[in-house]
Amino acid sequence: MPRVKSLLSGNSQGMGSASLQEPQKDMEGYYNLLQAGSELESTLQQVTVPVSLQEVAGYIEKQVAYLSGGCGEDSSVIITLPECSAFSDIPEEALAKVLSYLTLIPRARQPGVKFIIILDRRLDTWTSIKTALARIAASFPGNLHLVLVLRPTSFFQRTVTDLGFRFSQEDFMLKMPVVMLSSVTDLLRYIDENQLTSEFGGTLDYCHSDWIVLRTAIESFAVLVKDIAQMLQAFGTELAETQLSEECSAIEFLLMSHTEKYRRLKDAIRSVMREGRQLLSNLETSRKEADADTRWDMTQDWDTMQRLLAQLTDMEMAFDGFFDKHHLKLQQYLQLLRYEHSFQEMECSLEKLRAQERKISVTGESLSQTEQTVRDLDNLEKRAQEEMSRAQVLILHGHQLAAGHHYAMALIIQRCNELRHQCDTLTSALSTKSNSLTQALTLLRRLQEAQRWCDDGAYLLANQQVDKFQSKEGAQTALRDIEKFQEAAPPLLGVGTNVLFLENESVLTPYIQAHIEKTFQKHSSVQALIQSRQNCLRKLAHKHVRPIQLVAPRPENLPRSKSPLFSPKHDFNSSLKFTFDLPLPGKRTSRKSPNCRKIEVIHDYQMASPLPYCIDGEDSTDLLKRHVMKELIETERIYVEELLAVLLGYRAEMDNPSLASVLPTSLRNKRDVLFGNLPDIYNFHSSVFLQDLESCLESPEAVGACFLERKDHFHLYECYCQNKPRSESLWRQFSDCPFFQECQKKLEHKLALDSYLLKPVQRLTKYQLLLKELLKYSSGCERVSELQGALAAMLDLLKSVNDSMHQIAITGYEGDLSDLGRVLMQGSFSVWISHKKGPTRVKELARFKPMQRHLFLHEHALLFCKRREEHGENADKTPSYSFKHCLKMSAVGITENVKGDVKKFEIWYSGREEVYVIQAPTVEVKIAWLNEIRKILTNQQKQLKEELCHSAAVSEQMQMSPPLSVSKQQRASVSSEGTESGHGSPDPFSCSSQHQRNRRSWPGAPYSVDICEGLEDWSGANSLSNPSDTEEEDAAHLVPGRYRAFVDWRKTGLDNLIIKCGDIIQLQHEENDGQWLVKNLSRRQEGRIPTANLQGILGDCIKNHSNRLGDPGNRKARKLSSP
Repeated sequence: MPRVKSLLSGNSQGMGSASLQEPQKDMEGYYNLLQAGSELESTLQQVTVPVSLQEVAGYIEKQVAYLSGGCGEDSSVIITLPECSAFSDIPEEALAKVLSYLTLIPRARQPGVKFIIILDRRLDTWTSIKTALARIAASFPGNLHLVLVLRPTSFFQRTVTDLGFRFSQEDFMLKMPVVMLSSVTDLLRYIDENQLTSEFGGTLDYCHSDWIVLRTAIESFAVLVKDIAQMLQAFGTELAETQLSEECSAIEFLLMSHTEKYRRLKDAIRSVMREGRQLLSNLETSRKEADADTRWDMTQDWDTMQRLLAQLTDMEMAFDGFFDKHHLKLQQYLQLLRYEHSFQEMECSLEKLRAQERKISVTGESLSQTEQTVRDLDNLEKRAQEEMSRAQVLILHGHQLAAGHHYAMALIIQRCNELRHQCDTLTSALSTKSNSLTQALTLLRRLQEAQRWCDDGAYLLANQQVDKFQSKEGAQTALRDIEKFQEAAPPLLGVGTNVLFLENESVLTPYIQAHIEKTFQKHSSVQALIQSRQNCLRKLAHKHVRPIQLVAPRPENLPRSKSPLFSPKHDFNSSLKFTFDLPLPGKRTSRKSPNCRKIEVIHDYQMASPLPYCIDGEDSTDLLKRHVMKELIETERIYVEELLAVLLGYRAEMDNPSLASVLPTSLRNKRDVLFGNLPDIYNFHSSVFLQDLESCLESPEAVGACFLERKDHFHLYECYCQNKPRSESLWRQFSDCPFFQECQKKLEHKLALDSYLLKPVQRLTKYQLLLKELLKYSSGCERVSELQGALAAMLDLLKSVNDSMHQIAITGYEGDLSDLGRVLMQGSFSVWISHKKGPTRVKELARFKPMQRHLFLHEHALLFCKRREEHGENADKTPSYSFKHCLKMSAVGITENVKGDVKKFEIWYSGREEVYVIQAPTVEVKIAWLNEIRKILTNQQKQLKEELCHSAAVSEQMQMSPPLSVSKQQRASVSSEGTESGHGSPDPFSCSSQHQRNRRSWPGAPYSVDICEGLEDWSGANSLSNPSDTEEEDAAHLVPGRYRAFVDWRKTGLDNLIIKCGDIIQLQHEENDGQWLVKNLSRRQEGRIPTANLQGILGDCIKNHSNRLGDPGNRKARKLSSP
């Protein structure tokens, strides 16, 4: 019981205010269950005895002794010991158990009952009688009232018995009363015949086997009832002592396990009740067949069984009541626990929303920030509405629990009130802040409208042409335009600043206050200009003056140039205009070329001649910068929207199950190949860079810092551009797929997906153009250095992207290209190779045409590659570069000038063992490459000197010998041969210190070239001529001349031409039928040979021309190659 009390108090502590309000009902049910169990146990004690029938079953079945059910005087119970030949063999312990068992049955029903023993020894001897009496006296456990002995019937044994009993009577009588009977007739004097069985001449009906079966059934039933009672009490105690957890899963498990145990117990109770009713029915039948007065034991068994079943039913009912109350309490506790958890979650969610609401500022620092704040507040209100809807559902659920007479009704009502109060508080706060933000946003928009009106007024005055003012009509027209413009003035400008301050006092911030003052100052300035213009026009309108002839300082036939900025038709949201060509691999039709599209973006402001009326010079520059900045922001927004449309309209749709049928299987796992890292680019621009640009609307000079601060993020474009060839190849393969057509139709795009995948490349090239425009109008500003740095950084980025796109196309290099350092320069050159000695030198000297090589200058090596392009309708337009040779920069030297050509320079390797004559396309490219190589060699020399300084512990000879040779080699690695003019090439390209600082983390070239075109047209055709490569893959074209045959060939027929290996043949000309007229000079024969056969005869000589014998240069080569 104490544990039950602690349980109830423990539950109230675990739930705080949620205390159980019905503890007495639970205790009462538990007490009722215990009381029913106690009554059932007392009844079981009347049925069960300490010694069970199973323990003495063997001797009971042998009828060593039995209870016939008869009674003597004073209701003494008769125990009969019939004739048993093996009585003397029964052990004392077994006989004691038998007698104890038989005496315990009546004593359990009627304590203090007396017993009469009938000892039947009519066929036995005095010795057996004497032994039996002695054993009974020693083993009988009850109150022995009388022992009736039927002595032997034979004359001899009767005489012996009489003599023996006479001498031993006193001994027996001291222990128990013994009566020696001669016959059954003498027995009737002590016991009525209806209490004796038939073997003693009585009428009592007794069947020993039936008695054993009945007794076994009663005892088994009693054991089952006892077990059931114990299980019910144990389960009731378990329920009462259950410690409730605060975890819903634990309570759910308790409910499930308790219900399962309850179900099993109910099944067991029903089974025992069925068995008990069957046993009671059998007793009822036996009781009716027998005389109830003579069979007292059967009557008592029936009464006991009936009482036992009734008490078992009472205990079952008590248990059911206790379990139902406990189960209900547990269910309500689980409901309360879930409600409490839901309340805590909802309270936390509302508190988070409240915290987010508090973080939202009432006004922003600009109109764009205020608009963004309003959007954020709207999103917050939507989320708040969703959460408050859930809170209302939770409140309704709480009222339902309270209406269901929940024991924690007070706590639930309290929680409902708390949630309702929090929802009301949040709604009020959001409404107040929304009103304030709406008021601030309206004010800022009105201020912007006023400033725009002021700008339009200044533009109107600036675009009015003075020559038209000379006539009265022109002046009147200009006056009407000005008056019409003033009529459309925003109402805000008619209100004073003090009135605005008073009306918007609740949302007034220093920024808004300064904004209002600035707007009205601007309005005053523009209004003064308008009044001055009006005064001038009124004077002209009232005068008739001769037209003034304007004399222009330039030819009059030149058309008047109007500034796009000061044109009344100018749209300030239009783009800057640039024109450049972009390659579009995979496009089959185009106006100019199959791989090129022309894209125009407005960028160039053409300033007109001095205007008759214009704004102050500084203000004009600020307007120009502001409009360039506005263009940058507007195009950035459009760019972000287009990226989002591609990601949602194409990329996300690849996971749409409804479009799975039109999506090719081989394309399903290629999403990252097709789109690359476009999601990362979108995330950067939408969440970071666009906000940075918007914050610079009022101060365009600050945009340089934005580019420099975010320059590391722009490396995303390198990955995107490096993946572009794979993306284009995949697009060419699936461009006609119905999936893309369906997506394009949903998006209502006029252009296909590949045009939008080109947007990042276009956007990257546009940044530097806009920065150039911004720099044009920012001279003399404080932050112009940041704009210069941003421009240099973007140019370096473009070059780095361009170089990396070329680098990834290198094939055949067995090592890791990253080990060579970053790419500093790359480009196409004409290359001659010369070796110092060996047969290779002879081969190189015989070569007059240069090899076309694409060179990649890394920090640690110079790579020679051959550019390859596939041709054909479905060929990949992206070039590839086959690796040919690698020179380590640690063993490279240069000769800056080569006689005969100012565009040539030498790169020699390993002490001029190999010399590479490089011809650049222009002198500027040559100088740029020499500057970069010179820097690498200088840095190597500095590193070498530092290593020498740290090796002071080495011996002097070790210090002098190897390092000197290396040092000499390094010092001699930069040399110059005099040109024809005797002067080296000047270096017109020098790097500013600011540029060098910006290059620390932005790889690129130190000179200004048109990198945009290189980036966008890197896969196009080379602008240089493509002379044949004498090393391996020149075009196999036949030209007239002399050649040496490599194989035998014979033609039978009219010509009968025979060619042997080694013959000198001369190609005359190619005829229309594809055959060449050939003359065999060695055999003086002439004939026609098909081109295919002729290529087989001449072999490799048609590629490297090593056996061509026609011109003087080749004759020289033949001499050099001859022995």
